[in-house]
Amino acid sequence: MTRQQLIDNIRRKQSFLCVGLDTDIKKNPQHLLGEDDPIFAFNKAIIDATAPYCVAYKPNLAFYECGGLKGWAAFEKTVKYIKENYPDLFIIADAKRGDIGNTSAMYARSFFEELDIDALTVAPYMGEDSVTPFLQYEGKWVILLALTSNKGSHDFQLTADQQGERLFEKVVRTSQQWADEKQMMYVVGATQGQLFEDIRKIAPHHFLLVPGVGAQGGSLEEVCRYGMTSDCGLLVNSSRGIIYADDTERFAEVAAQKAHDLQQQMARLL
Repeated sequence: MTRQQLIDNIRRKQSFLCVGLDTDIKKNPQHLLGEDDPIFAFNKAIIDATAPYCVAYKPNLAFYECGGLKGWAAFEKTVKYIKENYPDLFIIADAKRGDIGNTSAMYARSFFEELDIDALTVAPYMGEDSVTPFLQYEGKWVILLALTSNKGSHDFQLTADQQGERLFEKVVRTSQQWADEKQMMYVVGATQGQLFEDIRKIAPHHFLLVPGVGAQGGSLEEVCRYGMTSDCGLLVNSSRGIIYADDTERFAEVAAQKAHDLQQQMARLL
């Protein structure tokens, strides 16, 4: 998916919502556990319920890989289901890959060739040659970890060098030599508040993938105040706050309402 196609979808649906498919079988409604593939059954119901209100889905690979072959099969079926039934939706594999060049090339082949996913989260710690293999695919996106939403992000990401440049700023500034806003996004946590302004000083046009709204306590209004651009420039993710808002047979209906509520807030902010 191109940048313009993503922007067009955001404008058409008046939404920049990304639904995180962090599907934990131990949290799934009991009535689904008898299904042949309870993870996929849950995902399918969530997708059908929330697709009118979002522009992206973000399966987190940890929630699938922990189930071995069955988990990976559920992930593949989920991706295939979205692509076949909702082809205008952007699919992000939240896998946080990144290794020496030849290993990254194999990760890229897995997600961009075999699975044909739109975007992949990538860790920048090992530098340029660990990221550039993911950038060889036209129409595919790297979403680079920059300033994350977790408490431990301050351990390293806010440390500064002798010139006062913080690590997250160095990541954003340096990585722009590798790709432009048509192929690279950045992960910036919703809990980082006014630091979005510092990100925007360096990357005024890039899309930001923003986790941390909802269960982690991030403010949608604050994210938009400091991070929104004329093209929106945001994909705001909500996972648990939508998919596990209810654990009864009404789970999909409640998820749809939560997604609709967020979409309505986003429409006003747009």
